[in-house]
Amino acid sequence: MSARWNILFASMVMLVVAVCVCLVGATSISPSELFAAATGGASLSESDRAILFQLRLPRIVAAAFVGGSLAAAGVGFQGLFRNPLAEPYVIGASSGAGLGVAIVVICGLRASIWSIGAVASLAMLGSVGVVMLVLIVGSLARTTSTTSLLLAGVVISSMVNAIVSALMFLFDQKAVVILSWLMGSLASSHWGTAILAATLGGAGMIGIGLLSRPLDAFALGDTASQSLGLDLSRFRWLIIGAASLATAGAVAASGVIGFVGLIAPHMARLFVGPRHAVLIPMSVCIGATLMLLADAVARTVIAPAELPVGIVTALLGCPVFLWLLLSRRTGASA
Repeated sequence: MSARWNILFASMVMLVVAVCVCLVGATSISPSELFAAATGGASLSESDRAILFQLRLPRIVAAAFVGGSLAAAGVGFQGLFRNPLAEPYVIGASSGAGLGVAIVVICGLRASIWSIGAVASLAMLGSVGVVMLVLIVGSLARTTSTTSLLLAGVVISSMVNAIVSALMFLFDQKAVVILSWLMGSLASSHWGTAILAATLGGAGMIGIGLLSRPLDAFALGDTASQSLGLDLSRFRWLIIGAASLATAGAVAASGVIGFVGLIAPHMARLFVGPRHAVLIPMSVCIGATLMLLADAVARTVIAPAELPVGIVTALLGCPVFLWLLLSRRTGASA
């Protein structure tokens, strides 16, 4: 099957999963009731209609954009650092965004700039600031650039996490709110959350998609990519901005989720290969599908209580990823 057909199939799977997760929850909705509600029928009660349109649908839209944004950011960071282990959480972008959200929660900031709230603004600033710090520290090291950048990301991410932990200790009355962000949750999603994730995440995904050809050239190495006419400094700033924007949108909507940005690009490469023009949309579809499934499990497995969705993404994604890796190896050796 060609890469384009794989992407089309993944898109259809994502849409089918989105429809299916609409039906499950503490209040079950049948497919006929969903169809009647979508076409203006009156088979749903007022309470079920409110659950579907005011609670479940915005949460599903937010989950899809959060998963897609983290997956696209993972592709961008892995291309920028030329390392398959790079992703928003490892590089520190998620931690920086989490620090920004923690500051907003502690200070009680409610201001907005150009209709962008304090949470989104500080999350984006924290994400961009930490990635810039990683690049500066990594460029000062004497080891190979890729290794030093990755190590700088791990160290600075740990430092930022320590700062967030210290803030939680000092402002213990806000600790529960901050901890819910750090564990990742879509429980409080509404249409405003969905619009925020769609706006920031969508802009980040589009930006990364527009850089697919430069990402292909950059993968050849600094010398080769420069010989092809790529402005390395400009490219790095553009990919940092786009990936940080996507990460900030996801963290502002759902908190820190540290697994989708790593696993979705790897799963996508198994189906469409490394060319970024097809890898990015495939990763977005897989990331969105993973988040939709993980959120459905998070809100139903111990209903009426909920699990943090970050725990579920790891529990669901690890076995699938290992199965794909082992299947590929078995197929190659056959």
